[in-house]
Amino acid sequence: MAHFAKVRNRTVTNVIVADQDFVDSYIDHEPGKWVQTSYNTRGGVHTEGGTPLRKNFASIGGVYDSERDAFYIQQPYSSWTLNESTCQWEPPVAYPDDDKKYEWNETDQQWDEIT
Repeated sequence: MAHFAKVRNRTVTNVIVADQDFVDSYIDHEPGKWVQTSYNTRGGVHTEGGTPLRKNFASIGGVYDSERDAFYIQQPYSSWTLNESTCQWEPPVAYPDDDKKYEWNETDQQWDEIT
């Protein structure tokens, strides 16, 4: 069994677990195509040491970029940039490394501590 993402106009609309034979023979009346994704792939790394597939696990509402052959989430903030090697969005300021919780403040371009 494997995971497959239904992609329509670059947007992931569904994610299922199925055999390749099912996907190959399924008569789908909805537009789009099924693209295999790996539950264990994050940032271009397979979490269990296997071969990574398409940079990240697909998420409904996320993007499938056929030019990069990669899945990634929608851009969370306009100031964030896509890391080409991981296909993950990065803020202009690194997340603080002090074990506190923060949320991104797009207006001030900084991390605000959650209290």
